Amino acid sequence: MSVITSLKNTATSLAQKALQLGGDFVHPVSDDSGEGPDYAAPSGAGQLDVTGLPHSHTWGEDRPTTTYIDQQTGLLTAYTEGIPPLDEGMTIYDLYAQRAERMGDDPLYTYKSGDAWVTKTATEVLEDIRVTAKGLMQRGLRKGDTVAFMCRTSYEWDVIDAAIMACGGVMATIYETDSAEQIRNIVNNSDARLLIVETVEMRNKADGTIAECPSLESILCLETGGLAEIQAYADQVSDEELDARIDSVKKTDLCSIVYTSGSTAAPKGVEMTHEHYCTTAMTLQSFMPAVLNNRNGSVLLFLPQAHTFARAVNYIVVASNLHIYIAQGIATLINDLQEAKPTVMIVVPRVLEKVYNAASQKAGHGVKGVAFAAGVVTAQNYMKEISANGKPKALTAARRATFDPMIYAQLRQVLGGRAQWIVAGGAPLDPELLAFFRGANIPVYEGYGLTETTAPCAFNPVGTPFKAGSVGIPYPGFHVRISEEGEIQIQGPAVFPRYHKNAEATTDTFTEDGWFMTGDLGRLDEEGFLYITGRKKDLIITAGGKNVAPRPIEEVIQRCEFVSQALVLGDKRPFISALITLDEESLRPWLEAKGLDRDMTLEEATENAVVRAEVQKYVDQANEGVSRAESVRKFIILPEEFTQENGLMTASMKVIRPKVIKRYATLLNTQMYTKRK
Repeated sequence: MSVITSLKNTATSLAQKALQLGGDFVHPVSDDSGEGPDYAAPSGAGQLDVTGLPHSHTWGEDRPTTTYIDQQTGLLTAYTEGIPPLDEGMTIYDLYAQRAERMGDDPLYTYKSGDAWVTKTATEVLEDIRVTAKGLMQRGLRKGDTVAFMCRTSYEWDVIDAAIMACGGVMATIYETDSAEQIRNIVNNSDARLLIVETVEMRNKADGTIAECPSLESILCLETGGLAEIQAYADQVSDEELDARIDSVKKTDLCSIVYTSGSTAAPKGVEMTHEHYCTTAMTLQSFMPAVLNNRNGSVLLFLPQAHTFARAVNYIVVASNLHIYIAQGIATLINDLQEAKPTVMIVVPRVLEKVYNAASQKAGHGVKGVAFAAGVVTAQNYMKEISANGKPKALTAARRATFDPMIYAQLRQVLGGRAQWIVAGGAPLDPELLAFFRGANIPVYEGYGLTETTAPCAFNPVGTPFKAGSVGIPYPGFHVRISEEGEIQIQGPAVFPRYHKNAEATTDTFTEDGWFMTGDLGRLDEEGFLYITGRKKDLIITAGGKNVAPRPIEEVIQRCEFVSQALVLGDKRPFISALITLDEESLRPWLEAKGLDRDMTLEEATENAVVRAEVQKYVDQANEGVSRAESVRKFIILPEEFTQENGLMTASMKVIRPKVIKRYATLLNTQMYTKRK
């Protein structure tokens, strides 16, 4: 009780310092006063001391990261040494075949079937893949033919994917949440001959696709026996015939068309080869052998494999010695974590936010809440002191040790209790949230990648120092440079060659000397660590000509305990504004703690004076970090969130800005921006 008594005495000051991290966590506002250059100016390039370049440091197995000024372009560049080129015949099928040869009797996949968990060894998985591949061949799938596939992350997804790859086919990925129109667009763009869907609901959504898509010949539904139907034909194809087909596939063959999530523009089909995925998989296994070659290790897959991020992770793990658990879904994630007890986790920031918010809500707003807030501050300070001084202060270390059994250890158990490497990607992770987890001895690291780079092009391997806001060093084999405009540009063996049937978009995406232009703004430090500072297409130019980067402002507003999303607007408008959404799970206990009606409707909450005053605090904090021209003058709280279901968020959890603006055009024109009389 002495600790609690001490905490009570300092509760007020500690609670004020503790960030109320709610909603979508992203990078915090910069320390600039806002009176200096616009955000769109080259980010940090002039602040780097180049006298120490080139600089080299080895973070992985004998693979140095070197930062240098390129002599031809004069641009700051970083490169991490990769693996030698793959053999010409290396394919995705080989990842599974090598796993079966290496540890055939050991478990590869464990998944829930009905009420029971089922485990498949590597040998059993390979046999399922071969049987399915034979069935596809007998049904007429030729090398180079496209199969469109719509399915949640599941064992069936992995088997069908690998079988298509074994046949030399091409998979066109469809998100399980895609609309009927999106299904037709993908089938048509990819010239798919076969469409496989998971559920009857998806089959109904695809109704009429054959009539509207000239290339499409048939649709199979897994829920009504589609996989068994494919496998029933397997005995009509010999092992020799299948092996001959497998041997005909080369690393440079097209294996997939992955459709971007389209947060700023219409989705485009990214062409991927076997070499892209295999290089990504083999590279990480050799760079971090202690983590990935641990036969007692495991990983829990739950992100949608229609996205390159999750799909690449699956291949990486197959190439390793880890045991793969497949979650039933986000709703059962906490229970699934206790079953899998993963040593490695690949997550999007929203998962970590939910873990944090659940812990915060469980602590409540009383004495336990104050203790939790103090624990948050202590963990953050611990990491910041290490970052600044190489070690924490003695008092901070002692406080951290005190909070460990009370708070941190419980969170580690929620995540399975064995985590060695948790990587967050797909969207920005708030450095303050990262500092909390790392300070709590939960090994969360951030990475960065795009569909066009086969997911990771920068990452923080185990052992890299804590650098707030950094997404890490270049992924092995990648060069990362910063253009004169501050744009992040990428070159490497896993960068895509083109957009499918879209030569104009392809040309617009590459520089004259062949570098992929990500559209993201960033900076590199002298050790080769990359920092994302914004997105070019998100930049707002007000009617007064002021360039405004919305992300830093949004990030601060989203730290309000019950705010889930903030979208800063103002392009060609007279001032900057914001649309704000509420996280209902966090809002309800907050209302109750404030003595308000916990059960008020969201519509009532958007107009409630106390709710608006709380949001205003964070708007004011965001405005403190920018000039007046960049400050949010007005905001509207919406009674609904931006979601995949209402078409305002991508499957990778990014808000689709143009669609939000279109959906709320009337609101913006009549309430946000009203003409002066």
